[in-house]
Amino acid sequence: MNERKLSLLMDFYELTMANGYYMDHKADQIAVFDVFFRSIPDQGGYAVFAGLEQVIDYIKNLSFSDEEISYLKSKQVFHESFLSYLKTFKFTSDVYAMKEGTPIFPHEPILVVRGPIIECQLIETMILLTINHQSLIATKAARIVHAAQGRAVLEFGARRAHGYDASIYGARAAYISGAIGSSNTYVDYMYQIPAIGTMAHSYIQSYDSEYDAFKAYALTYPKNTVLLVDTYNTLKQGIPNAIKIHQDILEPMGCRLKGIRLDSGDLTYLTKEARKMLDQHGLHDVKITVSNSLDEYLIKELIHQGAQIDAFGVGERLVTARSEAVFGGVFKLAAVEKDGEIIPKIKISENVQKTTTPGFKQVYRFYDKDGMAEADVMTLFDEVIDSNIPYHLFDPNFPWKSKMIEDYTVEALLKPIFISGELVYRIPSLEEVRTYAKQEHQKLWPEVIRLENPHEYYVDLSQKLWDLKQDMIKKHKK
Repeated sequence: MNERKLSLLMDFYELTMANGYYMDHKADQIAVFDVFFRSIPDQGGYAVFAGLEQVIDYIKNLSFSDEEISYLKSKQVFHESFLSYLKTFKFTSDVYAMKEGTPIFPHEPILVVRGPIIECQLIETMILLTINHQSLIATKAARIVHAAQGRAVLEFGARRAHGYDASIYGARAAYISGAIGSSNTYVDYMYQIPAIGTMAHSYIQSYDSEYDAFKAYALTYPKNTVLLVDTYNTLKQGIPNAIKIHQDILEPMGCRLKGIRLDSGDLTYLTKEARKMLDQHGLHDVKITVSNSLDEYLIKELIHQGAQIDAFGVGERLVTARSEAVFGGVFKLAAVEKDGEIIPKIKISENVQKTTTPGFKQVYRFYDKDGMAEADVMTLFDEVIDSNIPYHLFDPNFPWKSKMIEDYTVEALLKPIFISGELVYRIPSLEEVRTYAKQEHQKLWPEVIRLENPHEYYVDLSQKLWDLKQDMIKKHKK
């Protein structure tokens, strides 16, 4: 929330390490840290980057108040000179990041911090929790929107989210990936994400009859009458009463019933029957919305079965990413600088997936002649790819799998956000982010975005970076 000060929202070891760097005269050691993730939620083919605006806001406002310094002093583990440093703290590092809404893939840097190691350490936790959460929900929402095949998706998870921040920023992330609105009024107030909702079963139960409840609602909202029709008996009472309300109340006022909503039962059968009944009374334009623990797989199956649904209200399985509730982004040291020289660093593991890629890096995305994304290539930051020259792509784990590509365009994905602590990036509006996300999603091949057994998108290394990584692995394995 905007009124809160979140400077101390960090793992305690960030502070103990920072204190250690300061006391060992390493605070000004220039370091490069990568933010990346290792696997795509739900075994999907791609993820969606989100949360950059909140990271920027956090960094811009990072400072330590007298009250916070007093608290840290009370822990009796921090040196007075370190606390004095925090009291006058000013962010001076460089930050590079992909644009919000960019499709992202495992192991490639999605955000890079370069600056004094003490600064990098202090912002680690907040960067990760922000990006991990919003990227997780944006990814889940993208899958759900894709499964809906052009039908509207509404984010309905406010009351099931893991706290109010998760509800607010989850709705924001879902909107980036194509949800058209949210049940959460606050996100309309805060981000102009359309707040959507009509009535609950309790509203209908509070009246003597369902018809009376529908009538009261229609008289209150004649131009936006959407009725919940499954409180008692959907086909024998709910839909007939909705039709009668249209005929008795709305039509004489020159208005029309806008929609009905179903929240239980056999949604395929009920929506088919509802559509027949509505159409028989000339209500072809009345929209049918369904909710009830939906996710991308249930939506796909409902459409496959021929359910007559115009919009899906998706709650807890979207806002909590229930099927896989951890994004898994990490913040790893990739290089340090000494006397102006970049010294790459690597973490080696028996688990190949956990061996990091060293160096200060850039990520290039290759597009074919039709503008479709073909592969990403990680390079050292000073490498430049000339799209006028054929380029050799190869699998970094199986380098004999390779091909030469021509007639392509290429884009450097990591954009400067902060340089020497100064914000140099124009923060786009949420609508701009949403439009960009849709455009970039359309550049992915259908085989990459399908829900099950997607094609693995290629994330390769430049020859120079691959050679560096292999040399460092051999060196540290001796």
